[in-house]
Amino acid sequence: MSEETAVGLAEAEELLSSAAFLDCRSLWHSSNYVYLARLCGPGGEPFAAIYKPLAGESPLWDFPEGLYRREVAAYQYARLLGWNFIPPTVLREGPEGIGSLQLFVSHDRQAHFFVQRENPELVPQLQRMAVFDALTNNADRKGGHCLLDSEGRIWGIDHGLCFHPQYKLRSVIWDWAGEPIPAGWLDDVATATEALRAGKDATQALANLLSPGELDALVARSGALLATRRFPTPGEQRHYPWPLV
Repeated sequence: MSEETAVGLAEAEELLSSAAFLDCRSLWHSSNYVYLARLCGPGGEPFAAIYKPLAGESPLWDFPEGLYRREVAAYQYARLLGWNFIPPTVLREGPEGIGSLQLFVSHDRQAHFFVQRENPELVPQLQRMAVFDALTNNADRKGGHCLLDSEGRIWGIDHGLCFHPQYKLRSVIWDWAGEPIPAGWLDDVATATEALRAGKDATQALANLLSPGELDALVARSGALLATRRFPTPGEQRHYPWPLV
């Protein structure tokens, strides 16, 4: 991660943490209560963010409550890897109580994963996302969770179903299953894994969001990926989310 990028992310986190809520509009197509929030920073300029409060979560049989914490954990883990493809995301009290607040990314809603994968210039970004999903055990990588902005950058969103200790990987990104992973990405994984094992300061934010068992499982998945050095292949369980987009 470049120093310039790190500074930019830190500033965005501070803005999300301190800005005042102006209003919230419910996004009714979501299974949980998710809000498109409008906030105002110190400079007076309004901006948009996605607000996911604990109070709006629907109970799940296999994930404990607190999916909003996993949203923030995914962002923190991406930062640890130096893979800054998740919009800045923080824990935040809002109009509906504690939840996650993620910077809204303007994007082409029609250009989802199944469109993006046809563009060779975008493929590396999608491949790296597939590696991230295997590491985090993402149970919900739909095609619509890959947002393409106007500069050709793909952002990953909706990481509330990540980090389960048991195998849960469900994704639409299987196009490169079994192929070798670029060595540079594996180096990033090895560095992040060693930091987690050593309990370095850079991992503290992640450790505050996940249980010890979830962290242990993350380290174990990382070790398995470093051993195979290949993109994940589908497991025996259902490996596609629904709906696909």
